[in-house]
Amino acid sequence: MPLQSRAQYLRSLRSKSGLTQRELASILGLVAGVTVSRHESAGTMPILLVALGYQVVFRAPIDQLFPGAYEAVRQNIEDRLAEFEAELQQSSVKGRKAAMIARKLEWLWARRNLDAVEFSE
Repeated sequence: MPLQSRAQYLRSLRSKSGLTQRELASILGLVAGVTVSRHESAGTMPILLVALGYQVVFRAPIDQLFPGAYEAVRQNIEDRLAEFEAELQQSSVKGRKAAMIARKLEWLWARRNLDAVEFSE
């Protein structure tokens, strides 16, 4: 789905359902429909419980409902994990601490390779 249409995905799901912004806000436990409008236009991001509420209502994953926010968080976390891995690889500890570092490095390797397998399928 192109980026521009993905930005409108939440609005299109609501429109297809026939729900007004006010009705959707009520279902989500929000005070006003203007909050839904802000979410649809990416003016503000919903809190986690509301984002999960959108997921329940429309049966669509959060990363599809809010692709820009998801991608920003994903990239930030991937960058931090890469920095963390580099720090671990530079470590020169011994004994139990070395075993813990090895365990973390193994997890990072498995995580990275699991992603590679998923993307190739």
